[in-house]
Amino acid sequence: MSDDRTTNPHNTLITVVGQRSAPRGTARDACLVVIYGEDLGRRVPLGNEPVVIGRSSRCEVQIDQESVSRNHARIAFDGRAYLVRDLGSTNGTYVNDELVESFELRDGDQIKVGRTILKFIVGGNIEGQYHEEIYRLMTIDGLTQVHNKRYFDEMLDREVSRARRYDRCFGLMLFDIDHFKQINDTFGHLAGDAVLRQLGTLVRAQVRRDDIVARVGGEEFGVITPEVGLVGALELARKLNRLVDDANFEFDGARMDVTISVGVIEWTEEMQSPASVIQAADERLYEAKRTGRNKVVG
Repeated sequence: MSDDRTTNPHNTLITVVGQRSAPRGTARDACLVVIYGEDLGRRVPLGNEPVVIGRSSRCEVQIDQESVSRNHARIAFDGRAYLVRDLGSTNGTYVNDELVESFELRDGDQIKVGRTILKFIVGGNIEGQYHEEIYRLMTIDGLTQVHNKRYFDEMLDREVSRARRYDRCFGLMLFDIDHFKQINDTFGHLAGDAVLRQLGTLVRAQVRRDDIVARVGGEEFGVITPEVGLVGALELARKLNRLVDDANFEFDGARMDVTISVGVIEWTEEMQSPASVIQAADERLYEAKRTGRNKVVG
């Protein structure tokens, strides 16, 4: 199981950079929050003066990544609203996964620069909105917008306790992207991030409200299905396997063939701890990988 330290909530840093003078109009209270990348949780207040994002140490928001240009993008207030403008960067600026040259920002928009994602927040209660976002970062993976490993571990512990106490059932599936390293090596890490983000969107749309979907490693995901045993969990796993195989994963004009391998188990009384549940599902996942990938083993 691979690890992506940028998604670890224990690395969250809450940093406020220097205040700027407030602009005219209703957009005067605004900020950016890093929701994925280094300095997770960092807050950047916005004001009258333009804010440049880039690799250069002279930028107001410095992101030291190879995929980020020295002067990558600029955010400025035009007297009415905040606009983000790409500064001729090599890899482009994205807002809500769309490549943009210039874009008028709205509350909640997500700006992707290199492998870093910043959320734009504007409104009357900027402090409250900011702290709500920090709370979200404790449970949500900023890239895929599914739950993170910390939340997954807490929910799995809850389900094991409920199952033992009340004789309930639940299923667990672990899946990861086949040959993900090859995708990164061939198309680059920005494309790999796009695949993970698109996969998170696809999976979220297929599960029930009570199911818990989480990114538990770099390219590995888990789904807990409360009150659903092996038959139902296998049905969902096969559906996801088929949908991923049929889906179009694209980034910057390149199409990538993506498949997943899935291991599925149902909790039994022999599984006394969350670790034993994960081990059982991980063994099924390993079997799916070992016997050819792009398949479900349960």
